[in-house]
Amino acid sequence: MKLKQGQIWMKGTESYRITEWARMTIKYKYAKDPDCEESEVIEVSKKEFCRLIKGAVLQDPEK
Repeated sequence: MKLKQGQIWMKGTESYRITEWARMTIKYKYAKDPDCEESEVIEVSKKEFCRLIKGAVLQDPEK
């Protein structure tokens, strides 16, 4: 799995948008549904983020 800044991962109605990609950490914003406002920036390790998005689908960047 290649993580990049700006990617949006969808898991059901929840979305996770990567705001900053670093060597060991990921900063992301979370929203419960597409119409909902995003949360504040959350920082986790890459391993934690991968566990969080397990089963999620990467959104097509053209949409």
